[in-house]
Amino acid sequence: MPLPVSPLLAVAGGTPLMLNLAWVDYLILAVYFGFVIGIGWMLKKYLKTSADFFESGRSLPAWVCALGFIGANLGAQEVMGMAASGAKYGISTSHFYWVGAIPAMVFVGIFMMPFYYGSKARSVPEYLKLRYDEKTRAFNALTFAVMTVFSSGISMHALATLLHAILGVDYGACILVSGLIVLVYIYTGGLTSAIYNEVLQFFLIVLGFLPLVLLGLKDIGGWDGLMKQLNLYSADKGMPGAWTHSWAHMGNAADNPMGVEWFGMAMGLGFVLSFGYWCTDFLVVQRAMAAKDMNAARRTPIIAAVPKMLFPALVILPGMIAIALLQKGGSGLQLPTTPGGGPDYNMVVPSLLAQYFPNGMLGIGLTALMASFMSGMAGNVTAFNTVFTYDLYQSYINKKATDAHLVKVGKLTTIVGLLISAGAAYTARQFDNIMDMLQLVFGFVNAPLFAIFLLGMFWRRTTGHGAFFGLLIGTICAMIFHGFTLPMGEHAGIKGGWISADYLFRSSMAQNFWMAIFAFGGCLFGTIGISLATSANKTDEQLRGLVYSLTEKPKEAPGTPWYSRPVTLGVLVLAGAVVLNAIFW
Repeated sequence: MPLPVSPLLAVAGGTPLMLNLAWVDYLILAVYFGFVIGIGWMLKKYLKTSADFFESGRSLPAWVCALGFIGANLGAQEVMGMAASGAKYGISTSHFYWVGAIPAMVFVGIFMMPFYYGSKARSVPEYLKLRYDEKTRAFNALTFAVMTVFSSGISMHALATLLHAILGVDYGACILVSGLIVLVYIYTGGLTSAIYNEVLQFFLIVLGFLPLVLLGLKDIGGWDGLMKQLNLYSADKGMPGAWTHSWAHMGNAADNPMGVEWFGMAMGLGFVLSFGYWCTDFLVVQRAMAAKDMNAARRTPIIAAVPKMLFPALVILPGMIAIALLQKGGSGLQLPTTPGGGPDYNMVVPSLLAQYFPNGMLGIGLTALMASFMSGMAGNVTAFNTVFTYDLYQSYINKKATDAHLVKVGKLTTIVGLLISAGAAYTARQFDNIMDMLQLVFGFVNAPLFAIFLLGMFWRRTTGHGAFFGLLIGTICAMIFHGFTLPMGEHAGIKGGWISADYLFRSSMAQNFWMAIFAFGGCLFGTIGISLATSANKTDEQLRGLVYSLTEKPKEAPGTPWYSRPVTLGVLVLAGAVVLNAIFW
């Protein structure tokens, strides 16, 4: 017997979407929630030290770390956000993978992991302390903490919206439920629990979304039918072919839905935001640092890059299929609208689930969707509690804290992080595409941070004063740029223009890319200038293992097979990315 139909509302005042859930769907969801909580409970007995809780004791194999690495990134921002971007921007969204992820993932594996893993730093801010000084570490720890709770809040918002449909209860109550579930399995099992759940979530997402893509393609008439409808849609928008080509329409910002030209794309996303995220975001770096040895740590992001290359087929295609179905008409697909009357792209995946999945399969699809939300929340919260405990509490509040006390602080910080994330979830409701908000946050934090990492790795003359004030300058540049710019059709506020909307971008994403470029440039040149004007605060001996020219390069043992060689794997992965860019040019 089907249970009562529950309404899925994107936001108050939007068009409702109906989900007809049966008892089997609720059973599948209940089994999943019980399983993720059970993993944390079973791992509880193995957590005896702070290293076990925050770092998994650096004992996990490369394949587990790789799936955890990709699973931590495969949160609500990835699944709902990329589907939303696929609908809003078309195949240009693939740039977030083949330009905005793969090169950086290879770089972090080959060049960055020897510094992180070899230095024995427990977090990215701690690495900054070793390379620069305490104040640089403190600045990054604070900004990173803010970024993680905002990112976690985005996942919490997406999950609460979906739970609202299933449980039929208030949005705020759904925030509470989702936060409690994540709290239990992190509180009991620490980072290890989060990583093993991310491995489970990786397979669930593939299992849940592959049938969705296949059914959608069949309905639209295969790949040729999809391209036909998208070309009709793009012609109606005055941008012929822009939804079906990734680079061909990047010559002019007015010719593509993302509203950005090739330099803004290549520099803003492909270099600054991409390398800034994958190389400096402790959320993903933490997974590689849990590996059992240096070789496993270096291979972790490169192995993860292989499924990452293929993910556009799972997470971008649903958005493109939804727009094509709406263009074709007659499919019965409904996409909820925002109170302003525009389409709520964030609801593409739930809309397709309601369209294609029967009872039972619907439960699996919803479980896959919830797995992505759990992954995003847990990944950010584990990174937040580690950075706060090690880089803020132990460093500045209680330097003599015992190991057991640090574990207690980490667990308490998990609770605090989820509470702050709940507040950030309400901010995320103002965006019709959560990827727009996520890249905005990255532009403020990761873009300037990448500049001091790049200089610190390859220019030994970079000083602590230069890095600290460079970060400050870069962040201020981002604030000023954001304050004077605004996407077209938006109101001044969280999306920019809060000083004066002197320049209008064609999309929020274009604004984010250029803001990142300005933040990176301000930090880069500010750091260089101040470093040249100040004395070096580290000797070559202190910088050994932290600067490329002063670090012994990892060597492979004779007879190591090709699949265990990070450089060989990296070259093969980059070649694959080049081929995909050429195919969808």
